[in-house]
Amino acid sequence: MAEGMDLPLAEERNSRPSEGAPVEIRCTDGVVLGGHIWGSSAAKASASVIINPATGVLARYYHYYARFLAAHGFDVLTYDYRGIGRSRPAQLKGCGYRWREWGEKDFDAALCFMDGRSDQPIYVVGHSIGGFLPGLSKHAGRIDRMLTMGAQYAYWRDYAPEHRMRLLMKWHVVMPVLTALFGYFPGKRLGWLEDLPAGVAHEWSFRRARMEMSHPAAERDEVLARFAAVTAPVLAVAMSDDELGTMPAIRRTLAYYRNAKISQVLLQPADLGFKAIGHFGLFHARHAEGFWRDSIAWLSHGIHPWPAQASI
Repeated sequence: MAEGMDLPLAEERNSRPSEGAPVEIRCTDGVVLGGHIWGSSAAKASASVIINPATGVLARYYHYYARFLAAHGFDVLTYDYRGIGRSRPAQLKGCGYRWREWGEKDFDAALCFMDGRSDQPIYVVGHSIGGFLPGLSKHAGRIDRMLTMGAQYAYWRDYAPEHRMRLLMKWHVVMPVLTALFGYFPGKRLGWLEDLPAGVAHEWSFRRARMEMSHPAAERDEVLARFAAVTAPVLAVAMSDDELGTMPAIRRTLAYYRNAKISQVLLQPADLGFKAIGHFGLFHARHAEGFWRDSIAWLSHGIHPWPAQASI
């Protein structure tokens, strides 16, 4: 999810990454998602990686990182959630898509898609809501390793204190009002996000402290059990200047993965050689020789690359 999209560098915009192979992924309810497969440059991939975007962010924002991972021996899937980018219907208004379906249907379909391609390990890179969605999949136990960046589900009290009132007004007052007026959230014309289905916008705007309370009472135990089925090790990265993915927000999310071995790290921009990074900066190509290279140690071998910045 975004607070003013931190766009790629100018050189990145002018030199687009080589495209992966387009794919279509069919969900159990018939919705078809658009994505790309980035094949490993090695003779045989060491593992499959699924990249889960943030809310309202196009999958192509992650193509530079996907290409980087493919060059380091992974088969990589990037895809758009229903209602976004290559998975957007002709008519967004009235489509009825919800946030929870991004995990229960979309990520689940992506997971099954990659599982069906080979018997290699499956890793997940989850950005923002993308680090939360895996726990909603009924096949979440198939995940072998996770790397999350700013993973959280937008409970407003977890926003950075100095930005909380502004973000509360923007995402929890203005967004639901505009969504009610347009029948979807017109984020693109505002320069805030991509457009969002009304169901997604409302789930964000009215998210409760306890995630499961947004589900019908009869489904809550099953939702919690799905998260509990994730036993994969998780490395959760937070940036100190991320106003959305704060440590309280990340810990609220990680608490649901109660059977996973979790490592948390709080990085300062200076740790990576920059003055500011925020919620989106880690996916810029300028991090290829820093954060991206370090992330390979975790994805390839499960080695924590930042032990000195570990957060309890």
